[in-house]
Amino acid sequence: MKPARILAIESSCDETAAAVIENGSLLLANTVATQIELHKKFGGVFPEVASRQHTLSIYPVIEETLQNAHLCWDDIDAIAVTRGPGLAGSLVVGFNAAKGIALARNLPFIGVNHLEGHIYSSWVRPANVDRFTPPEFPVMALLVSGGHTELNLMEDHLKYHRLGATLDDAAGEAFDKVARLLNLAYPGGPSIQKAAEAGNSSAFNFPRAKMDGGYDFSFSGLKTAVLRTIKQLESEEKDIPTADMAASFQAAVVDVLLAKTLAAARQYQVKSIVVAGGVSANKALRTAFTGQGEYPVHIPPLFLCTDNAAMIAAAGYFRFINGHIDPLDIDVLPNWPLSRNQ
Repeated sequence: MKPARILAIESSCDETAAAVIENGSLLLANTVATQIELHKKFGGVFPEVASRQHTLSIYPVIEETLQNAHLCWDDIDAIAVTRGPGLAGSLVVGFNAAKGIALARNLPFIGVNHLEGHIYSSWVRPANVDRFTPPEFPVMALLVSGGHTELNLMEDHLKYHRLGATLDDAAGEAFDKVARLLNLAYPGGPSIQKAAEAGNSSAFNFPRAKMDGGYDFSFSGLKTAVLRTIKQLESEEKDIPTADMAASFQAAVVDVLLAKTLAAARQYQVKSIVVAGGVSANKALRTAFTGQGEYPVHIPPLFLCTDNAAMIAAAGYFRFINGHIDPLDIDVLPNWPLSRNQ
């Protein structure tokens, strides 16, 4: 049986990426052109700069990916691309490139939800990994990134039920904002993790928003508590214990994410947990989830936690084999929540 190979493109924010996945799992090639250095001076992603850089990078990234996979266009069975959510200007670059390739090569075209892609990063098997076990359904999927924090019950491939989401700041957004309060470098996640390594996570008793036992999240109050503590210390002319504050903040975020995920997993009697999204690269989060002992936990390797096209290719494969082919006249959807009906 001929293997199904999906070439995917991801350009939802500030990473220009392409990848090839074979049969929904085996990663043949993965290329990411990052823009972090371009955006550091802004303290966050500058949308117009991002879209211009995508335009410069997109075709070299695609060509490099095919070369690294040792494939030609005749070996590709379908084109997948991030349709949303994301920055509209960034999405359009990758989306139109993918549509152009699909039209020119007469290949099936598949628009993929970026959040769905993050979930499917746990189905990606790097070529150097011999033993690989995909998540077993039903799955409790925690999406935790700069723009999204939500819990999804995944009953089978492409079948989701959102149980809860953030009501204000996403976890990654909170990391960035608190990093700025502590005068740490952008992006905030890695900076806080590094600072926290020298800190005491019990030094400050920052709040854990429980949200009345539901599965929604809130991190705005935690961010405000950090701000008030800093202002109080400044008013008392005391030094800011950056490491202790970073460690205490990080512990508060991890505690809430773990507690709610485990509670949902128990209620819905799942067989495995998936943790995905940029914040899943956080060492304290990974340690907490892998050490909980109740459920098998699938967290992708670090290079698949942040935005990449391998996850889009994996999700695209399962859409492809289930007949979810899109017409070429569809457009990007910058605000596209993950739902059962996609």
